[in-house]
Amino acid sequence: MITIALPKGRIAEETLMIFRKIFKTPFLFEDRKLVMSEGGFKFLMVRNQDIPVYIVNGAADIGVVGLDVLEEHKPDVLRLLDLKIGKCRVCVGIKESDNLDYSAPELRVATKMPNISRNYFSTKATALKIIKLYGSIELAPIVGLSNAIVDVVETGTTMKQNGLKVAETIMHSSAHLIANKNSFIIKKDEILSLYDKIKKEIED
Repeated sequence: MITIALPKGRIAEETLMIFRKIFKTPFLFEDRKLVMSEGGFKFLMVRNQDIPVYIVNGAADIGVVGLDVLEEHKPDVLRLLDLKIGKCRVCVGIKESDNLDYSAPELRVATKMPNISRNYFSTKATALKIIKLYGSIELAPIVGLSNAIVDVVETGTTMKQNGLKVAETIMHSSAHLIANKNSFIIKKDEILSLYDKIKKEIED
């Protein structure tokens, strides 16, 4: 049996929709349950950021996770396929009335993605202070905690509603199918069979 880790929320629903189409079975998590078995697969409902941890440690054979998470944490996994769902951007956000000032002595950036932020701003020849936050990141520039934020943006509505604007786009992200390296060797036929079915479904 292949164990598949899915992120909670919209991407999980879109991924399960792909499975429903392929296997013509319901693939539904019962109310608040975190584990489901269906059609010879076991599914785990996991926080997006935790999925690579489950895959690397072999608690799941394959998983679905955003490219932004893969680029932030660089986990030792196989990247199999871009599922072309859960599309978003990683952007630099600033106050509506501000400009991004690279000549300032120091740029304070609030984010839950310090590695992506560091890599991006390292090319800008400006001193950088990363302020690591886990939520409500839009608040940081408003209260003067930071000059800018780096965050995932789907439509930009949340930024707008909080008086912020997108200053720059760092990267585009979408959900990727990843695999544990050992699982890929041991369960190669099963994983590749599933890979082919998913690939065919998303390309149709």
